[in-house]
Formats: sequence, structure tokens, C-alpha cells
Amino acid sequence: MLTYPNIDPVAISLGPLQVHWYGLMYLLAFLFAWGLATFRAKQRGWTPDMVSDLIFFGALGVIIGGRVGYVFFYGFSQFLADPLWLFQIWTGGMSFHGGFLGVILAMLWWCKKYKMTWFQTLDFIAPCVPTGLMFGRIGNFIGGELYGRQVTDPNFAWGMIFPTDPLQLVRHPSQLYQALCEGLILFIVLWWFSSKPRPRMAVSALFLIGYGLARFVVEFFREPDNGQLFIGWMSKGQFLSLPMILIGLWMMWYAYQKKIYDWGPNKNS
Repeated sequence: MLTYPNIDPVAISLGPLQVHWYGLMYLLAFLFAWGLATFRAKQRGWTPDMVSDLIFFGALGVIIGGRVGYVFFYGFSQFLADPLWLFQIWTGGMSFHGGFLGVILAMLWWCKKYKMTWFQTLDFIAPCVPTGLMFGRIGNFIGGELYGRQVTDPNFAWGMIFPTDPLQLVRHPSQLYQALCEGLILFIVLWWFSSKPRPRMAVSALFLIGYGLARFVVEFFREPDNGQLFIGWMSKGQFLSLPMILIGLWMMWYAYQKKIYDWGPNKNS
């Protein structure tokens, strides 16, 4: 069994100002996304202002959509009892699926402003997203939230007891599983795949397939929110990931049927 690291949840303390690790991870996520997007923009001739606006409004979409999505999908009863809980982001609780919807709304506005197609933009930003997911899951781990299910095999070496767990059970560090699968591995795959010209929609499709599969698998090790399964053995996270996988598969098929290129030697005029 591993020992949960004793990390102060406050990363930086300057007098009355306290910066928690959770918030710091979000800051690092956006900075990494900004840097990666700036690098990718040079391949496509995008201006720095285009990248800055995309990341800034995308960040707003993540924060607002992620929080609203978490409250709606996982904590609606608590919201009804205490509506102000919606604004208590520092207590934790962000939904990827809600954040994803928030980013979509932000990108719709960005596409209209810069007269870019929807999937041009999605294909551009998709490889930058997994690093943000990775930092977010590390923040979850440091905060001791969204931990895994109980380890039932006494010989399993990766289990640990989280101090925030009221039952004090040996659990899977599922946040780290997600940081690895949804973050690092998905980033490497998407970055490699998008390093060469691909048909429009293909990179976005691979993100949906890759994230959906990673989330679906890791959910078997993650404690379901509120301790409840959604349908039978299926968690709500798995249920919400299924449409992503199916849509991604259809998009990949469609992309290679149409073969429309936005950059590179095969670019369509």
C-alpha cells in the first residue's frame, strides 16, 4: 500500500492571500494550453490575438461550464438546498462534460468573430486540451477528492488511504489513473496524430474517442459521485462518455470520406 503524501492544500500564502493547489493547477493548465496553441498557430498562420482570445474565452467556458455541469449532473439536490453553493468553486467540484459544453459555446463565439469554421477550430485546440485535464486531475489528487473505489485485492500495491475519506478505506488513486490516461497518453497520441495534415474533423474525432474510452475504463476504478451508480453497473461518467465515443467514431468515418484539408500540401482551396 502507498502512503498518501502529506501536502498542504495551500500552495502559496502571501498574508491574507492564499492560493490553493487546485487553483494553481488550473492556472498551469491554461498556461500550458496557451503555449501549445501558440506553437500550433505558427503552422497555420494564426495571429497571437486569435490564440489569446481562444484560450481566454475557452478558459471561461471551462470554469463556468465545468461548475454548472457538476452542479447539474452530480449535485442538483445540494444546489436546491443551497443555491449559493454553485459559486463556491474553491470547495471543489468541476465536471469535464459541463466544461466541454462551456468550451463549445465559447468557441462558437470565437468562430463567428474570426470567420473560422467550427471544425477548423476544434481540430486546432483538441491536442492542447489533455494537458489541462492532466493538471486538473493532479489537483484533484492533492485535494483528496474524486478518489477511487475500495481496493479489494490485498496484494494490490497502488492503493492508499485518503485523509478526506470518511470511511478511511484503501482506495485506488483514480485521479492519477485519469491524469495518465486522459492527460499524458491522450496528449501524446493527439500531438503525434495532428503533427501531419489530417482531414477536417479527424483530430476532433480522435479526441472524443480517446477521452471517451479513457474515461469509460477509469470509471471502473473511480468511486461514483455520491456513491451511486447510474444504471446497473454503469456510472454517470460512463453514461455521458458513450455519446462522445459514438459521435467520435462517426466523425472519423465522415472525415476520411470527405477528405477536406485545412492546412498542409493537400489543403483545399
